[in-house]
Amino acid sequence: MGVPLATNMCVTTFAEIKEAFTRDAVQVVLSDHHYWGGLRNTQRLAAICRTFGVGVSMHSNTHLGISLAAMTHVAATVPGLHHACDSHYPWQSEDVLTERLTFENGAVRVSDAPGLGVHLDRDRLAALHRRWLDDDGTLRDRDDAAAMRVAHPGWQTPAVPRW
Repeated sequence: MGVPLATNMCVTTFAEIKEAFTRDAVQVVLSDHHYWGGLRNTQRLAAICRTFGVGVSMHSNTHLGISLAAMTHVAATVPGLHHACDSHYPWQSEDVLTERLTFENGAVRVSDAPGLGVHLDRDRLAALHRRWLDDDGTLRDRDDAAAMRVAHPGWQTPAVPRW
């Protein structure tokens, strides 16, 4: 086998799994707990991938510490997670946590504190929320789906859940 194909854009819903796995279109599904319906659905996705011998890992984009903590916790529950989870967190200059999460030897320690093990800095959260509300469109001006529409003109980005 050559280099396995991993994707976080071609298989984005449970409805797409059957065809993708039947056609051997993907060898690693990069889950994103924001798109797959939360932590439990990410575990469900991992179980389905394990059943069919497809790898699973986790994708992130410009997430903050709360999201990284959630990804770290769910990743710790996935048996046989053989592919590194991706994170853009080290390059984020701001966060909403009282203390930044740290990487040691390429890994984030799973906290044993209650919940996700992080504490919100409410002032930072309020400041970033205000920046988002006051945005003139520059913060929101990105089109991750443009490349997908080259191959499939009718393709639409999955709705981002709000929870």
